[in-house]
Amino acid sequence: MGSLVTPGLGVPVRAGIDGTVAVGVEEVDGRRVVRARTSSGRRRGALAREDGESLAHAAKLALEARIPLLVELASSGADVSVGLDALHGWGSAAASIAACSGVVPVLAAAVGPVISGPALLLGLSDLVVMNPSAVAFLSGPAMVEAFTGVRLSPQALGGPRVHATTSGVCALEADDAMAGMARLLSFLPDHADVEAPRVPSDDPPERVTPELRSVVPAHERASYDVRDVVSLVVDDGIVCELWRRWAPQLVTAFGRLDGRAVGVVANQPRALAGTLDIAASQKAARFVRLCDAFNLPILTFVDTPGFLPGKDLEWRGMIRHGAELAFAYADATVPRLCVILRKAFGGAYIVMDSRGLGNDLCFAWPQAQIAVMGAPGAVQILHRSTSEEDRRRREDEYRARYLAPWPAAERGFVDEVIDPAETRRALAAGLRALSTKREILRRRKHDSGPL
Repeated sequence: MGSLVTPGLGVPVRAGIDGTVAVGVEEVDGRRVVRARTSSGRRRGALAREDGESLAHAAKLALEARIPLLVELASSGADVSVGLDALHGWGSAAASIAACSGVVPVLAAAVGPVISGPALLLGLSDLVVMNPSAVAFLSGPAMVEAFTGVRLSPQALGGPRVHATTSGVCALEADDAMAGMARLLSFLPDHADVEAPRVPSDDPPERVTPELRSVVPAHERASYDVRDVVSLVVDDGIVCELWRRWAPQLVTAFGRLDGRAVGVVANQPRALAGTLDIAASQKAARFVRLCDAFNLPILTFVDTPGFLPGKDLEWRGMIRHGAELAFAYADATVPRLCVILRKAFGGAYIVMDSRGLGNDLCFAWPQAQIAVMGAPGAVQILHRSTSEEDRRRREDEYRARYLAPWPAAERGFVDEVIDPAETRRALAAGLRALSTKREILRRRKHDSGPL
C-alpha cells in the first residue's frame, strides 16, 4: 500500500509534555485523523496522569474537529510510581473516548502488551486491530495462576488468537497494525453526519451473477461458503471481513456496492449450519449498530435454521443476547436490504432483519424456505403418532405448501422473488432508491436495550 502516514503533514499536539503518549493530527491515506501513540520503550508504556490527559485531549480534539481517532497502544498499565493520579489519568481518557462513540470512528491497535486499565480502552473502541506480538488482558498470568492455579503464557491468556477467536475483542489481525486501521478507515466516514467516501469502480452495478444460481446446493442440508455469495455481489469482489474467527457461523464484513460502502451480515452454513448462538448474536448486533452509527447501509443474507439449542446457552442468557440483535436491527435507521438465500426459520429468521423488524427491501431466491420451522420438526409436532411412510408424505406436503417464498411474498413479507443472477442488480437498484432515506429519531436520553 506504500506509505500510509503522509510525511511532513503531521501537526504535533501537546508536544512539550514529557510522557509516553505522542499525539498529532496526521493524514492517513489522504484522510485527516487524530493519531495517538504510546511508546513502550519508556517505562514499558506505563501511563502517568499526563499520559491519560494526552489521550483524553486526543479524543476531545477528534470530537471537536469531527475526524477519526486512531490509537496505538502498548502499555504496561497505570504508572505505579505515580500512584492514584495515574488511574485518574486513564480514567479521563476512557471518558473522552466514550464521548466519541457514535460521533467519530475510534480505531485502536494493540501493538504490544496492553495490560490492566489501558486494555479497557480497546473495549471502548469501535474496532480493534492486533499485530502478532500484541497481548491484552486485565489480570496477567501471575494473578490468574494465583487465583485459579492455572498457568498460562501471556499469548495464551490474551494474544491475538485468543481475542480473535474467543473474546471477540480483535476485529482484524494484521502484521502492520497501521495498515489494518487504514483499511478499516477506508470504509468509514469522518463523522456521523456524512457518508463514507465513495470509491469509483469499473464493476457495473447491473452486472448479472449467474454463478449464484449454483452456489447454494440443491440438498437443503448441504453446506456452502456464504462468502462466495458476498464476494460475487460486492464491487470487484473486495470484502473486508471483521471478527472472521469469532462466531464463524455468522459473517460480518465491509464491502462496496455501486461505489458506496456497505456493511454485510450473513449466516454461514459452513459453521454450525448457520445457527445463531450468544456470540453470533453479539457479533451481529455490534456490527449493525456500528454501521447504523456511521451511515453504512446494511445488506443481510439469510440462511439459518434457527437458534442453537442448549442448556448452557439458555442459562447464559440466549434470550437476552438474541434480543440484542433484534434490538439493533429494529433501532437502525440506515437503508436495510435483506436477501433470503435458503432457510429462514423461526425466531432466528425474525432477528436477521426480517420485514417484521422493519427492513426496507426484502428479496428471496426461488429455493428460499420461510417458515416457523423445517418440515421434519413441524410434522413431528403436528403428526407425531403417524407411521414413518405417512410422516415422509406429510413432510413433502409441508415443503410444497409452506417451505417456499411465495406465501411470504403474498403477505408482503418479501418484496420480490428474484433470480439469483439478478441479486447484485436488485441490491444496487434498491440502494439507489433508498439513498435519500431519512427517519425522524425520537428524542430520548438514550435507549435501554439489552446488552
